[in-house]
Amino acid sequence: MSLTRSVEPFLYNRSNEKVLVMKQILDIKTFGLGLLVSLALSSCAAGPDYQRPAIESPAQFKEDKGWIKAAPLAVPFQGDWWVIFGDEELNKLEPRVLKSNQSLQASFFTYQQALALSDSARAGEFPTLSASVTSTRSANSTGTTATTGGSTTTTVSGQSVGLTASWVPDFWGKVRRQVEADEANSEYSRENLLNAQLSLQVTLAQDYFQIRQLDCQIELAQGTVNAYEKSLTMTQNRYNSGVSTQADVAQAQLQLANAKVQFSALSLQRAQLEHAIAVLVGEPASNFSLPSQSSMPKPQAVPVGLPSQLLLRRPDLMAAERQVAAANAQIGVTQSAYFPALTLSAQGGYRNSVFPNIISASNLFWSAGPSLALTLFDGGARSAVKLQAQNAYKQTVAQYRQISLQAIQQVEDQLAALSLLADEASMQAHAVSAADVSLRLVTDQYKAGLVSYLNVITAQTASNSAHNSALQISGQQLVVNVALIQALGGGADQQSKTSELSTPR
Repeated sequence: MSLTRSVEPFLYNRSNEKVLVMKQILDIKTFGLGLLVSLALSSCAAGPDYQRPAIESPAQFKEDKGWIKAAPLAVPFQGDWWVIFGDEELNKLEPRVLKSNQSLQASFFTYQQALALSDSARAGEFPTLSASVTSTRSANSTGTTATTGGSTTTTVSGQSVGLTASWVPDFWGKVRRQVEADEANSEYSRENLLNAQLSLQVTLAQDYFQIRQLDCQIELAQGTVNAYEKSLTMTQNRYNSGVSTQADVAQAQLQLANAKVQFSALSLQRAQLEHAIAVLVGEPASNFSLPSQSSMPKPQAVPVGLPSQLLLRRPDLMAAERQVAAANAQIGVTQSAYFPALTLSAQGGYRNSVFPNIISASNLFWSAGPSLALTLFDGGARSAVKLQAQNAYKQTVAQYRQISLQAIQQVEDQLAALSLLADEASMQAHAVSAADVSLRLVTDQYKAGLVSYLNVITAQTASNSAHNSALQISGQQLVVNVALIQALGGGADQQSKTSELSTPR
């Protein structure tokens, strides 16, 4: 359906000047009235307004039993959460993830694409204006003449300069709903970026603490190798003196070989973790190395807060909620297809057969008017698209609620693990002390000839195992400590860090 009114080029003369001017004014007023009506109607929007889905959350965490006494300075961590461990090397490594990690850079540019898509949708709220300059020349044969027997060719030239404007008023909120959906999708992309950032930072911290654990185990393994070498020397001397047997010497050699194998395996694990950290900080593994340290940081108290606070802290939960908002807006986009679409257009310029003096009143042309279009029958296509959007919304709501349940589970898991690991660490400390006393006594008894070398091997194995278990528990405590921070959403002001991402150098 077309309601376009046009005025073709007219011949200018003084007698009809006032009439033409009045007609133009009348058309402009009519067009302006239509524009005002369009603006008034565009204040409504099809589809449901968004409301955040209700999430059931417990009043408090069940496993929050005070696994470690919080120091007086323990406050809610913000931003650079890793500083609570007081490790200078870790404090140097973590910022490099934000600056140099290529996976994070890829996520950042995905977010930038989402922002650009949102800007593109927002452009649909404004009219479009275009300019044109055309020059055409055509020939037309009029047939054979009776006198000459030949054909007559007519050549026609046309030149024009004009401006065209068009606008589709957003009567039913289709454009606004699409903008709303694209903005929600861009925010979803941003939360995904923050979640990727947190995940990489957590992975770096956990790999780093495992290296520190391995450093301690390697030092223990080296000490064990040295001790077993001394034991082998002592056993060989006793054998040469006729006090020990060849079997004792063989057992001492086997024990030393096993200790060297363990030392080599631990060194391999450390090298692989060091290479993994190099990738995380955006550096070739061949150029990266970490100094060895023979100590580990202590686990730190983390303010847990309330389960309901997870909805505002965890980027994955916030990303899921933004997906719900985008799906809700898409319902409005599909519903707007049931209403007519109005296009307001205007065109004006100058047209003549030649360019010289084309800009004159006698060559003026213009047209303005609305065009209304409405789909009367589509075989149920619009209903199917709307139903699809409604079910997509329900899907995102279910996913959002599922992620919230998993978030609470993850916090409870880490709290339970930290509580039990604290108990294990205390009991293992007693086991280490008892194993060291036992080894000292058995070694003295062997030197006195009161027990066989098999008793020494048993005591040495028990002591080495107890020390290794203690180191593993300490390392596991730190890994779970970091996992709890991740489950709680990381630093409270972590979202501001996306501005530090930039184009890779």
